[in-house]
Amino acid sequence: MTKRVLSILFMTVLFIGSYYVIESYAWLIFHKPEYKGKIIDSETKEPIEGAVVVVVYEKHVYGPAGGYSSVVKVKEVLTDKKGNFLFPTYSTIINPFSKEDDTYFIIYKPGYGNFPINRISPPSGISSETLEKYFLAKTFGNRREIPVRIKAKGNWIHTKQKVTFGLVELPPMKTRKERLRAIPGGPTDFGPKELPLLFKAMNEENKRFGLGEVK
Repeated sequence: MTKRVLSILFMTVLFIGSYYVIESYAWLIFHKPEYKGKIIDSETKEPIEGAVVVVVYEKHVYGPAGGYSSVVKVKEVLTDKKGNFLFPTYSTIINPFSKEDDTYFIIYKPGYGNFPINRISPPSGISSETLEKYFLAKTFGNRREIPVRIKAKGNWIHTKQKVTFGLVELPPMKTRKERLRAIPGGPTDFGPKELPLLFKAMNEENKRFGLGEVK
């Protein structure tokens, strides 16, 4: 075997080895983009200031039975005077037996329905993957069609609806029953220490109606 052939074989092995090392390390990196949204009153179309917005970053952990979802990180902010919120990009290291999962959001202000349960827009019937893309900062304010699953004449059908990316409309909750049902639950294993803004809002509503503190 000539030196030239040996050199080619060596470079090939080196290239393939480098590729898999890079792929392995890329697999360890959990990265999510910047998210942005605007919260408004569904009746008045006015911005809702001071709403708590929680972002929950999740990963899928592989296991014998297919695996399970696990929370990587939670963050929270309050909407500003224009009803806007923003979460910067987030990156961290995860173990090699897991991958990024869909990010989800909780939005709440006492007196309004919570997101995602009571929302008027975005429409229900969209996938969690589409819902995550709905809040991408790079598409904020864009008017586009998204796939939606709706029930028509007793059957579920797939269609498309036009939406304004990042826009969330929450309905006012007017009765005691409505307001209590709108109180959200926080992510499992996370409490007031990790989410002080959310638990403060929840406990303010409970206190209003003479109920105990959520811990």
